[in-house]
Amino acid sequence: SYLDLIAEAKKKFNVPVSAYSVSGEYAMVKAAANQGWIKEDQIINEILHSIKRAGADFIVTYFAKTGARLIRDSS
Repeated sequence: SYLDLIAEAKKKFNVPVSAYSVSGEYAMVKAAANQGWIKEDQIINEILHSIKRAGADFIVTYFAKTGARLIRDSS
């Protein structure tokens, strides 16, 4: 998976690692949340934390504003 690639890049190269959460993932989460199938904030939190746990130093994502709010509210 892409998380494995992030982890490998982090181990192999001594440079900051960035990850991009694609628009399709954003659309999928939004559609599922609109149907009431998932809890949007919980899923976004898990997606972003998974990428960070894999080793990303930076995350480029359509979830940026929501992610920032979730971090702020959890402090």
